[in-house]
Amino acid sequence: MNRIVLQIGLLIFSISIIYFSSRNIPLEEVLLRSIIIFFAFTLLVGLIVLMFMKSINKVSFEKNKESHLN
Repeated sequence: MNRIVLQIGLLIFSISIIYFSSRNIPLEEVLLRSIIIFFAFTLLVGLIVLMFMKSINKVSFEKNKESHLN
């Protein structure tokens, strides 16, 4: 799952480089902005995926526990 999040982050990084480059911004600023977007997006998506996985595990554990009680 981490690999998928990283690949999506790299896709956003590439798209942001293309976007900022088309605005005639200096190269250093393009890279800086793109790296900031990459880290922010990857961190945000990683946290969302982590919460989603915990939710799935919790529901699965509760269903498993419920099935053993019956």
